[in-house]
Amino acid sequence: MKRQTLIHQIKEKKSYLCVGLDTDITKIPKHLQSNADAVFQFNKAIIDATKDHCVSYKINTAFYESQGLKGWEAMEKTLHYIPSTHFTIADAKRGDIGNTSAQYAKTFFETLPFDAVTVAPYMGEDSIRPFLEYENKFTIVLGLTSNKGANDFELQKSGDKFLYEKVLEKVASWGTIDNLMFVVGATQAEAFVNIRKIIPQHFLLVPGVGAQGGNLKDISKYAMNDDIGLLVNVSRAIIYANADENFAGEAKLAAKKYHTEMSLYLK
Repeated sequence: MKRQTLIHQIKEKKSYLCVGLDTDITKIPKHLQSNADAVFQFNKAIIDATKDHCVSYKINTAFYESQGLKGWEAMEKTLHYIPSTHFTIADAKRGDIGNTSAQYAKTFFETLPFDAVTVAPYMGEDSIRPFLEYENKFTIVLGLTSNKGANDFELQKSGDKFLYEKVLEKVASWGTIDNLMFVVGATQAEAFVNIRKIIPQHFLLVPGVGAQGGNLKDISKYAMNDDIGLLVNVSRAIIYANADENFAGEAKLAAKKYHTEMSLYLK
């Protein structure tokens, strides 16, 4: 998907919600767990319930890879079920030497035709370059995360700057706003002002709203740019809004709540 197409979808729908399909087989409603295709059936119901309120879906590949071949099949079916109007993200956090990354890129851009994939930048440009070679695809680089371990490296000073600031500056020079996005955790809201000084035009994928406590109002205030420039991911607070047979209806209500709030910030 092209950047302008994504921007159009956001403005048309008045939503920058990304629904995270972090589908844990042990957490889906019990009446589905005995289904031979439980994960896909759950995802299908969630997509049907939320597609009018979001512009993107993020599939956390770990929850599928852990199930072996069956999980990969569920992931592929889920990806193909998502409407073509929605931006699809493989949350795979890949990144390795060039020839290995080339295979990862082929996996998530060709074999599984996602619009974007998350990557870790620790190994440098040659580990990310293969992803950037694809047209109309986005490489989403970890920038500033919201986990406790961010203090171990990302928030350590390197000279007069934090390490994550140097990562943002350096990685931004490898691509363009048409093929690069960055992950910035929602619980790091105070950092968005400075981040926007470094990368004012890039889209940001912002996880951590909902169950992790990120504040949508603050994110929208400090991180939004002229093109909106945001995909705010909500996973557990939507897909596990209810654990009984009305799980999809409750997921719809949860997604609608975020959609309604987002529409206020887009006026």
